Amino acid sequence: MQKIFIHEVGPRDGLQAEKVTVPLEEKIRWIEGLFESGVNIVQLGSFVHLEKVPQMADTDLLFQHFASHKPDHVTLSGLVLNEKGLERGFACGVELFCMGVSASETHSQKNTGMTATEALGRIIQMAKQALSAGKKVQVSVQSAFGCGFEGPIEQEKVLDIVKSYLNASIHNISLADTAGHAQPQQVEDLYGAIRALDSDVELACHFHNTYGLGLANCYAALKSGVTYFESAFGGLGGCPFTKLPAGNVCTEDLVHSLQRMGLRRDIKLDVLLTVARQVSAFFDRELPGFIVKSGSIVDFEGRKEH
Repeated sequence: MQKIFIHEVGPRDGLQAEKVTVPLEEKIRWIEGLFESGVNIVQLGSFVHLEKVPQMADTDLLFQHFASHKPDHVTLSGLVLNEKGLERGFACGVELFCMGVSASETHSQKNTGMTATEALGRIIQMAKQALSAGKKVQVSVQSAFGCGFEGPIEQEKVLDIVKSYLNASIHNISLADTAGHAQPQQVEDLYGAIRALDSDVELACHFHNTYGLGLANCYAALKSGVTYFESAFGGLGGCPFTKLPAGNVCTEDLVHSLQRMGLRRDIKLDVLLTVARQVSAFFDRELPGFIVKSGSIVDFEGRKEH
């Protein structure tokens, strides 16, 4: 079985649509818990216009704080949409730059104000600039499995974007199910088509749980050779620029599922659950995740019910 990496996007995707602003000190507490859990990558925030996404106003401060306050096993990632965001990321210590293009023209316009073609040209140039500066880069295809505005997205449109990335020598590629339309067979087919283009590509997935298929799609991605899994604490999240925002795959549920298959037993599930409970208490509501409510049965094997 290939090495599996957990990319925690809760501090960014999990919080970006929340109405109640999370204080910097609270974010720092949650992120320190994520570090302790043993996840591989933590996305601290996105470099976006503060009026559009107020929750991300302290992204630069978070990176500055954790530049010298993080364990070696954790990579700090940040989402950038344009050249100005890239400059801010360079200035505050982003280690992994995440950037992408939507396969949906409607979503692209709402999210970036650009057509997909315009965005692709700019993203590729930004990715090359970051790679030249010695940074890690992950590029994505957003709305890769469908769009809440446009419906089904043709596979060839997704593959054309992927081909442009590969032709630019960018080989860490994520498919984002922004609208939550993916289903497992579609996931296997699309990732299989990408691996047919380049067997050495590093594949990532980002699923939303809009219609309840998030974990099933993660399993299909795992079978298809995907090694990077993006998820959010408590199952929070959702793109504010899609038609029906819904939460990400829940990190605790994903890790629990992997651990039941004997994978990533090194991650401290109890620590992830503590973070989820802290987040739940802050927002004063029950979160979508299951394991925070039911508890783990990873070590249940062999026990007898009484």
